[in-house]
Amino acid sequence: MGKVTGFLEIKREMAPRRSVDDRIRDWFQVYCDPTDELVQSQGARCMDCGIPFCHTGCPLGNIIPDWNDLVYQSRWREAIEVLHKTNNFPEFTGWVCPAPCEASCVLGINDNPVTIKQIELSLITHAFREGWMRPQPPKVRTGKKVAVVGSGPAGLACAAQLNRAGHTVTVFERADRIGGLLTYGIPDFKLEKWVVQRRLDLMAEEGIVFKTNAHVGVNLEVEELRRNFDALVLSGGATQARDLPVPGRELDGIHFAMEYLPQQNRRVAGDPVIPGKEITARGKRVVILGGGDTGSDCHGTAIRQGAVSVHSWELLPKPPAERTPSMPWPYWPMILRTSSSHEEGGFRDWSISTKRFSGSNGKVEKLRAVRIEFGRPDASGRRPMNDIPDSEFEMEVDLVLLALGFLGPEQNGMIKNLAVKLDARGNVAAGSDYMTSEPGVFAAGDMRRGQSLVVWAITEGRQAARGVDKYLMGSSELP
Repeated sequence: MGKVTGFLEIKREMAPRRSVDDRIRDWFQVYCDPTDELVQSQGARCMDCGIPFCHTGCPLGNIIPDWNDLVYQSRWREAIEVLHKTNNFPEFTGWVCPAPCEASCVLGINDNPVTIKQIELSLITHAFREGWMRPQPPKVRTGKKVAVVGSGPAGLACAAQLNRAGHTVTVFERADRIGGLLTYGIPDFKLEKWVVQRRLDLMAEEGIVFKTNAHVGVNLEVEELRRNFDALVLSGGATQARDLPVPGRELDGIHFAMEYLPQQNRRVAGDPVIPGKEITARGKRVVILGGGDTGSDCHGTAIRQGAVSVHSWELLPKPPAERTPSMPWPYWPMILRTSSSHEEGGFRDWSISTKRFSGSNGKVEKLRAVRIEFGRPDASGRRPMNDIPDSEFEMEVDLVLLALGFLGPEQNGMIKNLAVKLDARGNVAAGSDYMTSEPGVFAAGDMRRGQSLVVWAITEGRQAARGVDKYLMGSSELP
């Protein structure tokens, strides 16, 4: 534990965010770096709680109290070693994970929880700064070769673990850069891409091979991978976006969030946008449909691009400000959260259903919507949704971004060619060992479990690696 009386003496304190006026003018990280002294004092708040529920709140099972205590004692190198036992990429989770561990912190029952996420990020930042993060290639190779398809956090975690076990790993990515959503889904103001590249460079030095522009099932045949590799891991994510089938959807100016966000990441990286395909909010009235993280990312991006106005709408009711009896500790509370993007301007609203779009010359100009209310739960627990009479309204728009979630993996190409079985939700079905219906073919991450968090993706990748290792070698010592 940290300081015995730390949780009584020290209040929760986060590193400050850069001022709104400053940060909306660039694409750099929103947060300032905390001092080592601040991080150590926050580590001191970790209490001797007996049963650390943060372990179960974290899908990775991070040994949080141990490294909190070590940070408090200035034993930074030991702390990063403990953290790396369960988490391959603390810099990714430290920047973009919503921190379910903090929601289950015992201190959070009647006080503000420990700043676990900030301490985690500070640990890996400290380790890189001190030069402790050096390549650690395996001493012995097994002679087995594994292909990992998809280079998001699940694929990267799987590759890292399999390489550690001594297998020769090649990661195939259909985009022109490695990283999946880390590179082309999350804006730079939440995760600067040099952070991703720094880790990729380290993995390459450890012997992992990365191949870009390799779209398996399109320009790279599945049969070729099956011939040349001893095992295949599918970690391509849940990239099939949920659409909004209402009149006028075909008008120009209505786009999926994942058509919009990657373009800005390319601009920041210095890449040109294909002429005639540019999507920008500059000088436009923007409406974002969907109130999750992706919608928030669109919100902050549109503000930085110079939108005239930005409205973010959610179909569901406005969440409560605090936990209710239906969301008791230590469960993840569905409460109102204000992201850094929402702090920067624009408008948010809830319980709105979009009915139609209209426009002229093929371009969207107006959006018609209605306010809705939810009735009492039925026998299945679902609350019926009803339009509120006389609540329809119309808004002038120039750009509509659909951030409505994802329905699962794209099923043409690789999945169809492999003929792997799917579950009831359209995800790739896999057993407890993460093997699919096809021997030697495994699945991990959003492609297996559906749209989820970066911390779950890393967890899935690690567990799939153990399944692959056991399949290839008969047993596995991977955690």
